[in-house]
Amino acid sequence: MRGGLWPVGLVVALSCAGRQEEPATLGQARELLRNAGTPSGDVVLRCEPPDAEVYLDGVIQGICTDFRGSPRGLRVGKGLHQIEVRKQGYWPYTTYFEPHGARAALDVRLQTMGTGTPEGGAP
Repeated sequence: MRGGLWPVGLVVALSCAGRQEEPATLGQARELLRNAGTPSGDVVLRCEPPDAEVYLDGVIQGICTDFRGSPRGLRVGKGLHQIEVRKQGYWPYTTYFEPHGARAALDVRLQTMGTGTPEGGAP
């Protein structure tokens, strides 16, 4: 019975002997991914007019000049979010953003309310 187990032990020992240590950078990368927080992002806003109000998921965050990227943009957490820019006398601008851990830039030019609809469609 003992003789039958000897070849299995030899195979296990040989397979372990062939392994090499992984590079330290690979281990560090795995650790960073393990400890990474939830994906978030930073949205830099450039608006015309610059004093238009910025809403994130229906909650006012400030005015466009607050989020020009200096010192910071609009901080957005994990998931899909609605960003709306509006000012009285202008058609509102609405978009949706899902962060992927990077900084994004959004250029918004609000159209004044006049006799028709804003460029590109209905209000």
